[in-house]
Amino acid sequence: MIKIGIAGLGFMGMIHYLAYQRLRGVKVVAMWEMDRARLDGDWRSIKGNFGPPGQKMDLSKIARYEDMKEFLADGDIDMVDVCLPPSLHAKVTCAALRAGKHVFCEKPIALKSADGARMVRTAAEQRKKLYIGHVLPFFPEFDFAYQAATSKKYGRLLGGNFKRVISDPQWLQGFFDPDRVGGPMLDLHVHDAHFIRLLCGMPTSVSTVGRMRGEVAEYFNSQFRFRDPKLTVTATSGTINQQGRGFTHGYELHFEKATIVFEFAMVGDEPRMLMPLTVFDERGKATQPKLAGGDPVDCFVAELKHATGCLTKRQKSKILDGSLARDALTICQQQTKSLKSGRPVKF
Repeated sequence: MIKIGIAGLGFMGMIHYLAYQRLRGVKVVAMWEMDRARLDGDWRSIKGNFGPPGQKMDLSKIARYEDMKEFLADGDIDMVDVCLPPSLHAKVTCAALRAGKHVFCEKPIALKSADGARMVRTAAEQRKKLYIGHVLPFFPEFDFAYQAATSKKYGRLLGGNFKRVISDPQWLQGFFDPDRVGGPMLDLHVHDAHFIRLLCGMPTSVSTVGRMRGEVAEYFNSQFRFRDPKLTVTATSGTINQQGRGFTHGYELHFEKATIVFEFAMVGDEPRMLMPLTVFDERGKATQPKLAGGDPVDCFVAELKHATGCLTKRQKSKILDGSLARDALTICQQQTKSLKSGRPVKF
């Protein structure tokens, strides 16, 4: 039995708690939260862009703490699940690792590359596992692309384009604060940066154009270069001011023997599959593979099942390893540097 302590009862803390209820061999035994009402089980104030609304919860069988040191001193906790604002990720993760806990931390790993590197280094020094919650590869359409790339089912990956755009998340405080959330680059596009790193390795350079909002990127287009000059990858991400389309994401990936396309959007309150996952093969056929799931919470269940499975085996994750998340953060920071300077930036 792996015993979990959740740090932070915001939207992601709630989603993780619900996901853990659907896993065998895993139990939430403790929580740390400074909002007393939420710690007492009143989650009606929690809001997000998917999943069920917050409601009243019975937390009577869970140890609850308002003090971080007391929480980390709880000897019943095997792994701390950090669901706090990104500005606190490095501080709390390193403290948990030094307290003898394994850590699952929500993305991004941190707001600064130096902090991400420190988290990875601390995990190694303490001989504890560090998993970073990049859930995108566990979405069915992205899992399909990941399996296609790693298995080479359609031959070598030649490149492609990624898209991830949302309306301005006015419900999320501090979203455009570079010292709290980091804006669309670190809260939104980091998903695709991680996926690009996973499929293609580390870029050699990036060129980004777009617009800024204060100190953070607001909307941007990036072209990545790699050691393989034939590998062509671009990405579009950011926010728009119109609230009618709350979210859209997708990709077009080119392989030697096929092209895979997918795009989904939320238009108002209506989910729309603008382009179901479709494989265009070398024979001229277009097929739409059947995919499991449909509930976004299922993806978090799969992610946490993967992480706790790796922890049970005391092994790293090929998907959620801290070093990959550190690299994704570095990619994002180089994109911002390119956008600000108006020039390509090397890695």
